[in-house]
Amino acid sequence: MTVQGELGECTSGQLSGTAPTLIVPVGSTEQHGPHLPLDTDTRIAVAVAHRAAADRGHLLAPAIAYGASGEHQGFPGTVSIGTAALRTVLVEYGRSACGWAGRLVFVNGHGGNTEALRDAVALLRAEGRDAAWCSCFDDGGDAHAGHTETSLLLHLWPHLVHTDRCEPGNVAPLPELMGRMRRGGVAAVSETGVLGDPSTASAAAGEQIMARMVTDCAARIRRWTPDDGGMLR
Repeated sequence: MTVQGELGECTSGQLSGTAPTLIVPVGSTEQHGPHLPLDTDTRIAVAVAHRAAADRGHLLAPAIAYGASGEHQGFPGTVSIGTAALRTVLVEYGRSACGWAGRLVFVNGHGGNTEALRDAVALLRAEGRDAAWCSCFDDGGDAHAGHTETSLLLHLWPHLVHTDRCEPGNVAPLPELMGRMRRGGVAAVSETGVLGDPSTASAAAGEQIMARMVTDCAARIRRWTPDDGGMLR
């Protein structure tokens, strides 16, 4: 798989006069149940961003690995910087990167980051910068550390999945849980931190989910039709 390059491996001279499209994965460091690693969201964002970058030969940046994960604060290992701090990071990142990059795309792997992304990218665009964002999305996927994310990890990094600890969490639809989650976080609705059922996951399913995510993300970048919040449609 060939991409234009990875930002961290380039020299300043190599980028001079190129005005590339810069793809930036945005993830989180937070609990993903007893069976998945803390950097699951970041890993997925990087995998999708890398493949989407390869679609058009764009430049891939190192991931922003911390996000707005306050809903997971009740579990050890979670490190959340919150929405306000993430918004500031994204704005300042964009202001700096757009000094030499022609376009900037944040590829998001964590749902809790969406408010910061909308606000930050809308501001960047209002300032005249060609920035946008999209999410690693699969229609019908479960919410957290369930079938979807566990399948993806089984496909991409099976050695990191503790399959002996894959047990169903709270499988109720997310809208039914939001009230209690707003008051007490994920711990208020799931003792294990799982929202969904990882016991049904498989590497084969993960391969299909990844393909759909990459196809969706790459198509959004090709079309380049941001909405008012900068999300690519």
